[in-house]
Amino acid sequence: MEDGIREERISKHLALRILPIFMFAYVAAYVDRINVSFAKLQMSLDLGFTDAVFGFGAGTFALGYVVFEVPSNMILQRVGAKRWLTRIILSWAIVSVLTTFIQTPKQFYVMRYLLGVAEAGLVPGIVYYISQSFPRFHRARTLSAFYAALPLAGLIGSPLSGFIMEYLDGVAALPGWKWMLVAEALPAFGAAWLCWTYLEDDVTASRHQTDADRAYLAKTLAEDRAIAATTNHNEMFASWVFWTFGLIYFLDVFGIYGYTLWAPTIIKSLGVHGDFMIGLIAALPNAVAVVVMVAVGRNADRRRERRLHTAALLLIAAAGLALSLVWRDNLWLTVMALCIANAGLLSMPPVFWGMPTAVLGPSTAASGIAWISAIGNIGGFFGPYVVGILKQSSGGFALPVSCMIACLLSGLCLTLLLPKHLVNR
Repeated sequence: MEDGIREERISKHLALRILPIFMFAYVAAYVDRINVSFAKLQMSLDLGFTDAVFGFGAGTFALGYVVFEVPSNMILQRVGAKRWLTRIILSWAIVSVLTTFIQTPKQFYVMRYLLGVAEAGLVPGIVYYISQSFPRFHRARTLSAFYAALPLAGLIGSPLSGFIMEYLDGVAALPGWKWMLVAEALPAFGAAWLCWTYLEDDVTASRHQTDADRAYLAKTLAEDRAIAATTNHNEMFASWVFWTFGLIYFLDVFGIYGYTLWAPTIIKSLGVHGDFMIGLIAALPNAVAVVVMVAVGRNADRRRERRLHTAALLLIAAAGLALSLVWRDNLWLTVMALCIANAGLLSMPPVFWGMPTAVLGPSTAASGIAWISAIGNIGGFFGPYVVGILKQSSGGFALPVSCMIACLLSGLCLTLLLPKHLVNR
């Protein structure tokens, strides 16, 4: 059997077994991570939170995430993905439920920070697992399929959040945002069970493959690791390419969370009324992102090109945000612009991760991925916080959106500086 055909078949078989678990877990995680953006529509009135308080609290998640991301990935490497990812999923589900008891800004900050601590390592752990399990020219499409869970979470979670908040508000004397937090934490317990029951620490020892396929996969992965740069940790930290990866990811994550955690408020500011209607409209950009993300990931693998794809997606995101300012007096044109922006923002990470995983050697892959993710996710704090501060000081979204555009264009320029021969191999 031709090696290319065998590699394609093995990769598809792996993806069908592994990706549903990871995608379900990520949908549950992302819904629990961003449903606070809908909670704000009621929470601000119930608890008296200002835009600055909400922006800081929403972003505090990223601080907990960043601090524990590298240690989490190192522990995963030692104890195995099955145990550690199950622990992560259970932890955040419990914290999400406990968030319903907050009464003050300080309690809000603490619970968002703990949610970040609990979830720390989920995405870099999965990226590391995929990088160690799939041949290198199947990773962008695999990561794109996994990351499709991110817009799927918005597609499912946005109308669900709006529906729960509007129609369960006041049931059993509880506000709708509390019902939402509890209901949307429940799927995570199912994701933990799937992870514990079906995930394997080493795919090359899987009982679901023939001996010949296991041997072929092990040989192919060993060759891929040999191609990657065999740098040690000191050399990795001394490399400008490594820090550029972190900064590019920071700038995109700044835009992702700057937009996502304020999307319901942005839509409400366009004159939309009713939490459920806001949720339905917020779902539209995510529907577009699912299609674009999968298509771009497949194209990047087929052309064996990652750098220009990443740069193009950053440009698309910036253009969409710019059009949202130009068309802000027309609801549906603005929604169209947000669809363009969201597609670029969310489609960038899976293609981007193909670059560092091609560069990092086997001794630095787990820590390198975690460090880049940690640096990038600092943007998850500054994005919503800066948007909140700028919105409160300017009274509108023009200034914060302009700030996000500047970040994305900076990321585009940095991406084009990366050595083509290194990141596309």
